Amino acid sequence: MRFSKPLAIGGGTPVFPDGAPHWPIPDAAVQQALCAAWESGDWGRYHGPFCERLATELALLHQVEFVQLCCSGTFAVELALRAVGVGRGDEVILAGYDFPGNFRAIEAIGAVPVLVDLAPQRWTLDPDQVPLARSEKTRAVLVSHLHGSLASLRKLRAFADHERIALVEDACQSPGAVYDGKIAGTWGDVGVLSFGGSKLLTAGRGGAILTNRPELHQRAKIFCDRGNQAFPLSELQAAVLAPQVRLLTERNALRRNRFDRLAQRLSALRGIQLLDPFCSTLRQPAFYKVGLRFVEEQLAGVARADYVAAMQAEGVALDTGFRGFTKRSERRCRRVGELPHSQRAVDSTLVLHHPILLQPEESIDRLAEAFHKVSAALAGS
Repeated sequence: MRFSKPLAIGGGTPVFPDGAPHWPIPDAAVQQALCAAWESGDWGRYHGPFCERLATELALLHQVEFVQLCCSGTFAVELALRAVGVGRGDEVILAGYDFPGNFRAIEAIGAVPVLVDLAPQRWTLDPDQVPLARSEKTRAVLVSHLHGSLASLRKLRAFADHERIALVEDACQSPGAVYDGKIAGTWGDVGVLSFGGSKLLTAGRGGAILTNRPELHQRAKIFCDRGNQAFPLSELQAAVLAPQVRLLTERNALRRNRFDRLAQRLSALRGIQLLDPFCSTLRQPAFYKVGLRFVEEQLAGVARADYVAAMQAEGVALDTGFRGFTKRSERRCRRVGELPHSQRAVDSTLVLHHPILLQPEESIDRLAEAFHKVSAALAGS
């Protein structure tokens, strides 16, 4: 389409001339940890103190007994599934809209993904659909907290307990989030964290699984032991993560504060809808990606891709969501129903990258200005 002059993509001045904030942010504590690893020589060791310290920090934060560090969040999902005993021919229930690596992790074991729909107005699986997916082959439910939404963990936990199947909780997008007073990653039989380069806790790569069940921890250790830890997190990665863990609760609170400010300023915006993440004292989301819904019919048929391109030109780190699994063939998975809410998420989700949420309030106001600027210009085009 042809963009109008006021928009940066049409030749105008961007709202953020320097672009979106970088991640990770400068952090003196991380720098000190890097220097300490260098000075001690532990940065190059197989075994040193930093991995042990990080595991202790994570165990304290989550109030769990066992933490196993590993090479990535994607592998951590597979490791969690193996720990709860998922094997070839078993079925694992998950949402029709989710991180693509979760589908592949199930396939990597030789198990079969079983797709259920998202809950209405959410980016998490619908707990009322999960019983419809149950079969004699069902071994686990894999549930993710996405785009600021927290899954209905109390219902899912009750279902898993009643059916005597495992609940694997993917908290890769929501470290430090709280649901009904318990931290995300501790409702499942196993919880999963990611330390990827864009994550709230970042070491470029890395992950962890959390559990209070010794037999699951032991099963995961045995799988990873190939004479040494075959899928490790390095001492250097662990060194930079520990200080971030200590700041996580404080930073999550700041991100929620900034989200609330943004939501107020976008409440009447045409074409963009922020879904209520149900913040409260007992339910505190963590915003790795802020999910938004693009309402094309409110913008005279403007394509979502054009909206994203215009916002990126304004210096905003906005993108589309996941592709989802609604088009996956029956050879690869089983599905329950037509998955209309999952398909809507595929077609309409926008995600805002989190670094802006640690910026001053003035930056949030400028971010809202960018949304209003683009929506007004495109609605009139």
